Amino acid sequence: MNYASSILGLLPGERRAPGIAQLTAKVEAYLPAAETERVRAAHDYAAAAHRGQKRQSGEAYITHPIAVADILADLHMDGPTLTAAMLHDVVEDTPSSAVEVRERFGDEVADLVDGVTKLDQVQFKSRKEAQAESFRKMILAMVRDIRVIMVKLADRTHNMRTLEAMPPAKRRTIARETLDIYAPIANRLGIHSLKLELEDLGFHTLYPQRYRVIERELRRARGNQREFLPKIVKALRKALADASISGQVEAREKHLYSTYTKMRRKKLPLAQVIDVFGLRIVVGSIDECYRVLGLVHGLYKPMPGRFKDYIAIPRVNGYQSLHTTLFGPNSMPIEVQIRTEDMHRMAESGIAAHWQYKSGEHNGQAQQARAREWLQGVMQLHEGATGSAEELLESVKVDLFPDKVYVFTPKGDIMRLPRGATCVDFAYAVHTGVGQRCVAARIDRRMVPLRTVLRNGQTVEIVTARGAQPNPAWAGFVVTAKARAAIRLYLRGLQRNEAAQLGARMLNQALEEFQLSLRALPEGHLDRAAQTLALRDGRELLEKIGLGERFAPLIARRLLPAGTDPEGSGTPQPLAIAGTEGLVVSYARCCFPIPFDPIVAFLSSGRGVVIHREKCANVTAFGKQPDKWIPAVWQKDQQRLFCAGLRVEARNRVGILAEVATRIAAEQSNISHVNVDAQQGELSTLLFEVQVHDHAHLSRLMREIRAMPDVIKVERSLA
Repeated sequence: MNYASSILGLLPGERRAPGIAQLTAKVEAYLPAAETERVRAAHDYAAAAHRGQKRQSGEAYITHPIAVADILADLHMDGPTLTAAMLHDVVEDTPSSAVEVRERFGDEVADLVDGVTKLDQVQFKSRKEAQAESFRKMILAMVRDIRVIMVKLADRTHNMRTLEAMPPAKRRTIARETLDIYAPIANRLGIHSLKLELEDLGFHTLYPQRYRVIERELRRARGNQREFLPKIVKALRKALADASISGQVEAREKHLYSTYTKMRRKKLPLAQVIDVFGLRIVVGSIDECYRVLGLVHGLYKPMPGRFKDYIAIPRVNGYQSLHTTLFGPNSMPIEVQIRTEDMHRMAESGIAAHWQYKSGEHNGQAQQARAREWLQGVMQLHEGATGSAEELLESVKVDLFPDKVYVFTPKGDIMRLPRGATCVDFAYAVHTGVGQRCVAARIDRRMVPLRTVLRNGQTVEIVTARGAQPNPAWAGFVVTAKARAAIRLYLRGLQRNEAAQLGARMLNQALEEFQLSLRALPEGHLDRAAQTLALRDGRELLEKIGLGERFAPLIARRLLPAGTDPEGSGTPQPLAIAGTEGLVVSYARCCFPIPFDPIVAFLSSGRGVVIHREKCANVTAFGKQPDKWIPAVWQKDQQRLFCAGLRVEARNRVGILAEVATRIAAEQSNISHVNVDAQQGELSTLLFEVQVHDHAHLSRLMREIRAMPDVIKVERSLA
């Protein structure tokens, strides 16, 4: 692919559209005559189907499928993929049917066309939902046949090349989606050429001024480098020749978007990023790669800490190369990549190499295996998740934007994890079962907390225990999609169990008005009632009640046997709060209820029951929804801690906050949050959130604080 438009001075969109003659010439160079003829037949069919249709730019529509097929021909994709690329819009945008395409071009091509077509045939409530669902559909299509995403990436690339014809708002939306989803997928599949083009085109559209500034400075830098670059290249070529190593030495062009992101990531000025020479050395074997590394380090001094061996430890997308940075003439940095010819082709084509080199063992097969492994992991997230497409997208973005750390298992196996990954992420990466049961971790044989962030080269060992369960707090610090999804799935299961138990209690209390209970109902009666509400069974109905999505008194009336008085006693039984209900009962932070405050319960859809104090201002505010409120009382013998708010007015002097905090700790109470309000003269107001067992505990705590000589006033506060 001739990607260098921005480098050579062409703005995006200024490429000449390829014709069918140019395309068939490329195809004939590497595919049999029969496949070339099928691509030509697909062109004739598509041209007839799209006759009279125009693109936004005014060009004939057929120029688009030709360009998409041309991009894929540059990657040496197989015949069915090129044929599908030529036909990818005929089913959606012309009277042609999927059946007709199948009859003319066969099942393989028809399935590819169908896969691409289905990616664009759904409507959404919001742009975010549309983007996320589009991504989910792409992943599913990729699992069925990864060539679908190859056509889609080529389709997006040509659309980005011709984006100037679209309205400005639409251009920005498409460019953002390209940078967020399509370029990262191209990178994850190792297709470097498409990834770079999509990034630079998206960058030009989203930030045109920044694009122009960096492009201008790159041109200027190339002019400055003309003096040094030939000398460096000549010196490296001579070193290779003296060592009897055959290889190519060439300058690497800097790409605008990668320059921009490097500036942002490393917080460097533009001059420091641009004034770096980029060179690539391509040789015949892995052994020669390491020999050349020694030669260049002998020719120019290497910068400490700037060497990366991606041959021994390939990147997650299969990329392999040696990277080193040298001190060149006048101490100018030289970034050098050293790789074999196979590695270079893989770096440019990625998974497309699988179709370029189908016969024999080749890196293309390894690339295909890596992509399949990644897709399988994504599918496990998708199948295990009950959340939205947005949640799936957010989870997988961690893998799409990889900044990896490499650590070792106790047996010496290498594990690749995103930077910022913790011991818990490592445990889940080993196996979901290890993650679910982990209780401790050792790094380099030393015990560390599970939330410890991993660093390159460490050896990590996970300690597990039978019967251990995931801690909900882990969800706050894990970074890998697999760990986050597994923890969320566990919490959802836990929440469903707790919701069903709470729902049963609430429904029993509603039935008590009619002198009934769940046990007294005929067998199967609850299941039948659930099915009339389009629910699976009685358990799901109880979950919905516990989560506040169904109202227990109304369900109770549905369950009444014939002849029962539907009015009941008229005095609903209060919900008994034990404090151990878990995830489905929460305590409002607007009023901090504790045992044994007078309380009421608010049914919050999806959250379950939220407990408020009767005097809370929100009880009055929510009074317009009387069916959402139910009476509630505390059970005796509460065993947990509850948050309470304290407002302390004290003389403003050094150390007063520490003294009050010490007094709170002396009363066996923990401070979960503290804030110092604005000072008024000689007084300061200290706002504490403290954990107490009940009213007696809180009263004792307030009494002790009030006895302090510098404390003026202590009262229970709201949030």
